[in-house]
Parts: sequence; C-alpha cells; structure tokens
Amino acid sequence: MAAKPTTEEIFRTMTVPQAVKTMAVPAVVSQLIVLVYNLADTYFIGQTNDPNMVAGVSLILPVFNLTLALGGLFGIGGGALLPKLLAKEDRGEASRAAAYCIRWGALVALLFSIGLLVFTRPILTLLGAGEKTFPYARIYLLTVLVIGGIPTITSNVLSNLLRSLGLSREAGVGVALGGILNLALDPLFMFVLLPRGNEVLGVGIATLLSNLISCAYCGIVFFKKQKEIHPTLIGNPNKDSRSAIYVVGIPGTVGTLLFDVDYMVLDRLMSGYGETALAAIGIVLKAERLPQQIGIGLCQGMVPLVAYSYALKDYKRIREIMKCTLKAGLTVAVISVAAYELFTRQIVLFFIRDEATLTAGVGLLRIRSVAAVLMFFCFFCVFLYQGLGDGRRSLLLAVLRWAVLNIPMLFLLNRLLGMYGLAWAQVTADLLTILISYAILLKDMRKWGTD
Repeated sequence: MAAKPTTEEIFRTMTVPQAVKTMAVPAVVSQLIVLVYNLADTYFIGQTNDPNMVAGVSLILPVFNLTLALGGLFGIGGGALLPKLLAKEDRGEASRAAAYCIRWGALVALLFSIGLLVFTRPILTLLGAGEKTFPYARIYLLTVLVIGGIPTITSNVLSNLLRSLGLSREAGVGVALGGILNLALDPLFMFVLLPRGNEVLGVGIATLLSNLISCAYCGIVFFKKQKEIHPTLIGNPNKDSRSAIYVVGIPGTVGTLLFDVDYMVLDRLMSGYGETALAAIGIVLKAERLPQQIGIGLCQGMVPLVAYSYALKDYKRIREIMKCTLKAGLTVAVISVAAYELFTRQIVLFFIRDEATLTAGVGLLRIRSVAAVLMFFCFFCVFLYQGLGDGRRSLLLAVLRWAVLNIPMLFLLNRLLGMYGLAWAQVTADLLTILISYAILLKDMRKWGTD
C-alpha cells in the first residue's frame, strides 16, 4: 500500500493535476453527499404530498445557510492562514491559530442558537411563514439549528481546518458520515419511530443526530489523528495571525450572508404567489445544487493549494492550479445544464407529485439551470481570492454579485416578469458579475509578472 503523501508533498512537489485531484475529489464527494442528505429531507417530506410541509422545511434553508456563514468566519479564515504558516514552517503559530478558530467558532455557534430560540417567531414571519407552514418551519428550526447549532457550525470549522492541512479525505469522510447517517435516519424517524403527522420532527431529529456524529468524528481526527500541528484550547495566535483570519473570514461570512439574504428575498417574493409557488422554489433550490456543490468542492480543494503557493510566491503553480480547477468545474457545469434541460420534469417529479407544484417547479428549474456555468465562475473567483488572502477582493465580488446585482434584480424582474422573473434574476446578475470579475482578475494576474 502506497504511503500517504505529506502536506508538503501535496502542496509543493506533486504535479498540479494530481494535487488538485488529491485535494478536490474528497471535497467534491463530501459535497455531493451533503447535497444528497439535504435533498433527502425534501424528498422524504415530499412523499407526504403535503406542499405545506415541503414549504415549511424549505423556508429554513436561508437560516441553515447562516450556519455556513458563521462556520466560514473561522473555518475559511483559518483555512486560508494555516497553509501559509506551514509553508513558512511556523507550526507553533499554526497550532495556536487552529485552536483559536475552534474555540471562537463554538462560542459564536452557542450565541447563534440562543438568538434563534429567542426570536423564532419574528424570524419565521420574516421568511414568509404563513399560518399553514409556520408550525412545520418552527419544528425544523428548533431541532436542526437551535439544539443542533453548535455541532453544525463547529463541524464546518473543523472540516475546513482539516482540509487546509492537506487532509481533504479526512474532512470529506467527516462530512460524508453525517450525510450517510441522515439518509438512513430520515425514514427511520419519519415512518417508523414517530406517529404519522410528525414527519418534519422526524427529519429534524435525524439531521440533528447526524450532525452531532459528524462533528465528533472531525474533532477526534483533528485532535488525535492529524500530525502536522498540535492544537490545544489555550493560548492565542499573534496579532498578525488573528488579523489574517478575519481579513479572509469576514468577507467569506459576508458573502455567505448575502447569499442567504438573496434566498430570503427570493422566498419572500415567491410567497406572494402562494404556498404552491413557495414549495416549488424550495424544490428547485435543492434540485439545482448538483453543479453548485461540485463546484464548491473543487474550489475548496483549490484554496489551500493556492494559499501555500502564494506564500512561496510560486505564481506559475498558482496559474496551473487555476486552469486545472476551471477546466474541471466548467465541464461539470456544461454537462449539468444539458441534463437539467433534458430531464426537468423527471427531476421535479422525484420530489413531489402534486401537479400544481410540479408545473411551477419545472418552469422555474428550466430557467435557473441556465445559470450553472455562470455560478461556477462566480464561486471560483471568490474562493481564489480567499486562497490569496485578499479579503478585500473577495468581499468586493461577493457584494457585487448579491447586494449590487442579484437582490435588486429580483425586485426588478419580479415586477416586470412576475414569478418566472424571479428565476431569470440569477442568470442576469451572474452574467454581469462574470464580466466584472474577469476584468478584475486579469488585472491582478498581470501584477504577478507571469503573462
């Protein structure tokens, strides 16, 4: 059996295609399993053919995405810093930085859960929960995010830090473990252990337990198994390291928050067309995530490689990493668009057979799927600047995409084109974002002196 490559071998001496494969494949697989278990909640609840249950659970997606934002504050920030410290062979500082990220990530998670508990009703009302959907949304929120907030956010921090140490496979196993367990536990709690009418509670309990076990696994690997650093829960990194964490982490968090606000606005505007439309967009937002999750996995694998090479000023290797990642991501996106357009009805039918919801979902998915190629390039640019440690550029592109273009476009096209205009907003905003992002990226790459 071949020896496992060290962090230095992956980041410095492996060929770029092999390094990208080593880092990205486990991340992609884990993202696909996350996708499957997120789809599983909607799928199993959809088997009740109750649009109110589907809509209630779907409403929580923006709040669930907040956990990604909060986990990203320390996971993305720390994940971009650790490879640079390892490239400089400063393992003591890397250990202190990792411990700092885990400690503060858990504290923020606790405060987040308390806030959700206190403000449950106004939050769900803001998201568009009506009389029929509120009870289901409340149950799902309390189980998955109030009780389960700490393990959900902490496991996100841990998996990012593991990946930054070259342990992409271990990070992927931790994420995948939660997903596989959720697939098994969903039907067990929904249809076997709990009486009929408690399907949403069953899904919530299953997801909570899955996230707890995933977090425990990542924690054990990080503190007991990995060899690169030796984190303890005491001591702080120096001022420069703390600053570096926030310089990258805050823009990453803001970007995810804006993504979340976009989903909230979309849900809110869609709720004006009734529960059926809200259920339809909830299904579409889940169904369209295949190319997104693959793209995110590719970019997650890219970030530590770029960060390490940037610390060494190896711009040639950075460009090779970029080209390899772009080629893989765009290929997946193009194939996905073709598949979505050919099998739109079958995809929506997989989730629900209610005819009105099916008709709306098919129309919305057919439009939004066009954005798959555009979305990948937008993700790629934001993740690239995270790896370079350029929080300013990362924040600029995130704000441009969501706050400046996409959210205003939702209001504009909703007014001009109605319900389906809400789907066209993503395509329009992403196209404009790409044009601006490409111009910024080319200008910055010329500074490297490698054109």
